[in-house]
Amino acid sequence: MSEKSGLYADVRKQIASVIEGETSVTARYATASCLLREAFGSRFFWTGFYVVDPLKPTELVVGPYQGTLGCLRIPFGRGVCGTAAATGETQLVTDVHAFPGHIACDSRSNSEIVVPVFDGDGALVAVLDIDSTEFSAFDLEDKAGLEAICGDLLKA
Repeated sequence: MSEKSGLYADVRKQIASVIEGETSVTARYATASCLLREAFGSRFFWTGFYVVDPLKPTELVVGPYQGTLGCLRIPFGRGVCGTAAATGETQLVTDVHAFPGHIACDSRSNSEIVVPVFDGDGALVAVLDIDSTEFSAFDLEDKAGLEAICGDLLKA
């Protein structure tokens, strides 16, 4: 196991421990955002969740996050977050400036990974969005680690 994979395993355990028994989804997302940002430091320039708006089910609305001001709303299919929401698949983008329709909430972001979050019934409820000021900051180890964490977030 690489150092980064080990760090993801440790953060996953920390998040699971803190959110055990917590019924508030907001608290679960806030905990994950904080612990991920703390574990990975400045490489994770913006770390947070965009939640599917129950009143506008084809839009994401900003949820708990760590970082600079985020975009308030993102339509499904637009930008990296909207693409992840529309496809239900993780988006790993090495250069956001080359991504069609990229939404620049903060122009300092250069790469991004967005992971869908599904509820127990398999419905999309949010996406975890992580931006970095570095190009090519995320790889398949990040994808695997973050998908595992997102898979645990809404378990009882």
